[in-house]
Amino acid sequence: MNTFLVTGGAGFIGSHLVEALLKQGHTVRILDNLSHGRLDNLSFLDHYPSDQYTWINGDIRDASCCAHAVQGVEYVLHQAALGSVPKSIEFPLDYHDNNVTGTLNVLLAARDHGVKRVVQASSSAIYGDSLALPKIETMTPAPLSPYALSKLTCEYYASMMQSVYHFPVVSLRYFNVFGPRQDPNSQYAAVIPKFVTAWLHNSSPVIHSDGEQTRDFTYIDNVVQANIHACFSDERSAGQVYNIGNGVNTSVNQLATTIQTLLGKDQSPVYEPARPGDVRDSLAAIERAQAEIGYEPTVQLAEGLQKTVAWYTQKLQTSA
Repeated sequence: MNTFLVTGGAGFIGSHLVEALLKQGHTVRILDNLSHGRLDNLSFLDHYPSDQYTWINGDIRDASCCAHAVQGVEYVLHQAALGSVPKSIEFPLDYHDNNVTGTLNVLLAARDHGVKRVVQASSSAIYGDSLALPKIETMTPAPLSPYALSKLTCEYYASMMQSVYHFPVVSLRYFNVFGPRQDPNSQYAAVIPKFVTAWLHNSSPVIHSDGEQTRDFTYIDNVVQANIHACFSDERSAGQVYNIGNGVNTSVNQLATTIQTLLGKDQSPVYEPARPGDVRDSLAAIERAQAEIGYEPTVQLAEGLQKTVAWYTQKLQTSA
């Protein structure tokens, strides 16, 4: 068994990684400043011995905190970031500070303290609004927002860490991750939790643009699998980027219809103008991840939506 650091470990994706690693018997160090993560996401820790995990309330923008967090760690799963395209357009400096400077702090600390490998979260947003589908890792990036640009910059740092310092960092370009624990309450929240919770409260969800824009919705279990596989993949993956999606795209209108049917609701969506920075269509080519890190999506959209809707429904019932 190994020792892992999960940055952003109290967040949506980070908490699922922590849980999966603990289930596999690994020791986990959790770093989060709770600016967006929630301790409620880590309620499962009560089921594990206290010596199997360590909680650090800290910030990746603090280099000394990063240095402390990586000591004795073999693998780092770096998820800590600010993650909204619209919000990044409002607050570009915050996104650079958190996502770029924070990531560089993590990478340098890991390099300097004997970590074997870092796997970091990137985003399909780096592709921009190219009409070419599916998105292939070799395409020229065209970021449309400070968020997308920050993630692309971190990918370049990962490549540089390998070429200059011979330190292995793998970047995973996530495509519209969804699942239990995703926060629906922010105005910048992802579409699936917003749709589900709107209908659960008997309200009409909002669709930006005409709803015919498409996304490659990716269930959280697939992302967890990709991160863990990337830690133990061979040297081909060092400094590389991989798309992590399902390889199937779905329109937002189709998504809304499916969720509405699962919940048995009558309220129709409300349409509002498109948001700046949003891309029109997105679809992942996942062949490279399959070949080089052993990634294989095991939960498809329909099953993932059923699990997600069930989780939010239960959460609403228990909080009533």
